[in-house]
Amino acid sequence: MIKHRGFPGRLPGTDFQFTIRRANPKGAAAIMRRERHRDRKLADRNADSAFARALWDNFGTEPFQRGNLDAGRLCWLIGREVLAVDEDFDPRSYEALLALDFAAARISFPDAFENI
Repeated sequence: MIKHRGFPGRLPGTDFQFTIRRANPKGAAAIMRRERHRDRKLADRNADSAFARALWDNFGTEPFQRGNLDAGRLCWLIGREVLAVDEDFDPRSYEALLALDFAAARISFPDAFENI
């Protein structure tokens, strides 16, 4: 499992995790799309926004390996702001290639990308 050095481990001042410390010997947790409803808590929306911005700051629109990025946080963005690069995407692989869809991220999180 690749570790993304310099990527924030969590949202500052919260328990919202962005990365994991070590690989699970039983395999990676599956990434599955979770629906974001309008009544989500502000803290959850802020965590999604900060995570999307951290992806932009670290990878831009270039493909990146899932590596030590938290599956729980990726689940909120997959299929919308974060897209699978490979046709044979394995949601349980630490080596899965993903990419940030900048246009979708900018629409979903305008405050996080307003200066870009």
